[in-house]
Amino acid sequence: MATDPRIRVCLLGAFRILKDGLPVSVRAGGKVERLVGSLALHGREGVGRDELLGLVWPDRESELAGQSLNTLIYSLHRSLSDVLSGNPPVLHQAGRYRLNTEHGVAIDVAQFDIAVDAGDRLTRAGDRSGAIRAYRDAIDLYGGDLAVGSAIQHLLERERLRARFLSVFARLADVHFAEGDYDRTLSRALELLAYDPCREDAHRMAMRCYVRHGQRAQALRQYRICQQILAIEFDVAPEEATVELYRLVRQDPGRA
Repeated sequence: MATDPRIRVCLLGAFRILKDGLPVSVRAGGKVERLVGSLALHGREGVGRDELLGLVWPDRESELAGQSLNTLIYSLHRSLSDVLSGNPPVLHQAGRYRLNTEHGVAIDVAQFDIAVDAGDRLTRAGDRSGAIRAYRDAIDLYGGDLAVGSAIQHLLERERLRARFLSVFARLADVHFAEGDYDRTLSRALELLAYDPCREDAHRMAMRCYVRHGQRAQALRQYRICQQILAIEFDVAPEEATVELYRLVRQDPGRA
């Protein structure tokens, strides 16, 4: 991964502000978390003043909330700008507030998306080693599900990020499988299943790896595990692709 930014705002797993890699003391659920978290979620488009006041001080009069906003932004400037060459961590331009990503403030959600995009691009270009590095960076950045916000748009963003994180394991498994590295492929497939036991693509990948390791009985057991989990969770049978792989493992494992 590239050199760490001077300031990193972390929204994945738990809200944190890291200054030169060290956590800044922030009260959990306090005004700093609400302010910086809101700005981080909106990225470069920023947040209008009235919307921001409503997000951070929903029960306070507009004038008092505005004074509190100015005070809080000044406090952030005093505590963070020294590692940004004096640049403010929060910019106010054209009536909107945003984090100063041009001068050293990074947001883990944005970095995660960039890493996944890079992995996908390198995979399409046939650069497997580069794709593996990018996907591993994405996994390292994902400290957990989105930790801020409770509105519908936050719930949707939380699910988008989680789904994308899980897809990274599947793509890494695909890359390792294409390279014939069945040990790493199996590890990624099982890691994915630890997060989401209902992922049939991961069950199928694990089955293929067991077959290539000469463990046909384990591959058949993996199918049974998949079958049981789907029955318990959703009362459904496995997809036809999973059933067909099971048939191949039983009858013609060389084609599985």
